[in-house]
Amino acid sequence: MNVKRFTARTSREAFALVRQAFGEDAVVLSTKPAPEGVEVLAMAPETVEQFERVAGSGEAPAARPAPRQSEGLAARVERQIAERPAPGRRLADRLPATPSAEVQDDVEQLAMSTLSFQDYVRERMLKRRQAAMGHDESAAPAAAPRVAVPAPETAGRRSLPRATDEPREFAALASMSGGAPLLDEGGGTTSSRRDQAEMMNELRSMKGLIEERFGALAFMEKLQRQPRQALLAQRLLDAGFSPGLIRKLVDALPATAADETAWATNVLERNVQTADAEPALEEQGGVYALIGSTGVGKTTSTAKLAAAFATQYGAANLGLITLDAYRVGAHEQLRAYGRILGVPVHTAHDRASLEDLLELLAGKKMVLIDTAGMAQRDSRTRELLDMLSHRLIQRLLVVDASAQGETIDEVITNWRAAQCKGVLLSKIDEAVKLAPALDAVIRHKLKVLGVANGQRVPEDWHRLSASALVQRALRGGGGATYRMEPDDVQLVFASAHRSGPANGAPALHI
Repeated sequence: MNVKRFTARTSREAFALVRQAFGEDAVVLSTKPAPEGVEVLAMAPETVEQFERVAGSGEAPAARPAPRQSEGLAARVERQIAERPAPGRRLADRLPATPSAEVQDDVEQLAMSTLSFQDYVRERMLKRRQAAMGHDESAAPAAAPRVAVPAPETAGRRSLPRATDEPREFAALASMSGGAPLLDEGGGTTSSRRDQAEMMNELRSMKGLIEERFGALAFMEKLQRQPRQALLAQRLLDAGFSPGLIRKLVDALPATAADETAWATNVLERNVQTADAEPALEEQGGVYALIGSTGVGKTTSTAKLAAAFATQYGAANLGLITLDAYRVGAHEQLRAYGRILGVPVHTAHDRASLEDLLELLAGKKMVLIDTAGMAQRDSRTRELLDMLSHRLIQRLLVVDASAQGETIDEVITNWRAAQCKGVLLSKIDEAVKLAPALDAVIRHKLKVLGVANGQRVPEDWHRLSASALVQRALRGGGGATYRMEPDDVQLVFASAHRSGPANGAPALHI
């Protein structure tokens, strides 16, 4: 069978190629859109005569009208489309039952165009809907819905399915594949609606991915065009600050800044809140409860505050209470410090006993409460916070400065640092990088009341200014194994989210 495929930008050019290959009597089998424009399947007129001879053993089919010499190729294509048999009609109904009928049937199926397949699907769908309507009317005539049946189309006229027919087209295709789709109340199929929902979700995720990738490329190009910003991002990342804070600083870097590091230092100092300009805790007095996770140094920090107060105001004005009854011998550590200072240590097991002790120590200038250490995800954390919800108690959150930034952020959130008077940064002598702790303090707008840099009591207790904390954080640290190359830094910030309140980016005072 001499069938050839011709592609061109327009149908006129495609028909010209067909005319050059097979002459004016060429037979066009199908036309359909293609990536190149239009695709035409055509064959020589002699091939049709061969088909007729193969089928000549029985009753010959209706003779194909001879092409007119004056008739053009485009007109002949329209006439052939109009003369094509109705969709869904098998070739065996028009040809005798001979062995060659199977071959001709395959030829007919291959010659079916896209539009004829749509007509075939529409016809199958219409028959199923009519059968369903007939079944519903016989079962419950009064409740049968009224369905508008479209009028059959005339030969040679084909229309594309409307947007409202799309679920029904899917239902017809599903029925042709051998399944029996269940129609829902809206007229579509459950599987088609589920597929549409999945497709919409994929499109939304693809849109988000495209936006993120374009933002990444734009930011990387920005860093390449402005090396000062790239150097600032490299240094802040090596120090340990979060990508969200660094991107905020990089975007706000003014072009007139002579030294980008000095400018960033000043911005960070303005956003770190400290109590160096206020009276110290031991000078203010009051009732303070030190809370925090396990092993952050609450008991040692309590002893340092107690020693600093006793040195200045005397042990008679100091009261010590411990709530740590969970660990074996935990209260003995604070009792040892109390014996050194000459202050008795009281133990409270519940809220009632805590309130009684507070009334007993009401005449003291300063009362320190050492609490039990619990993980930030422990369910008993809420119980401990409720126990400390007394009107006289001010909570101080002890934060391990050597912990990871994500851990510090979770500790601050779960221990309700926003309701505390401030935070105490412990173990800054063990922290390789102080920047993660300062980053969390800036993001949550917390005040640093004091820092601890060792186990000595009370020598390793200090109050540092914002400038001292930022300078110590910018010194960074760590080995070369954890340092990133400039290209890696660009990838990290390119994949980070855009700065804004929704994704936790800090609101810096520039």
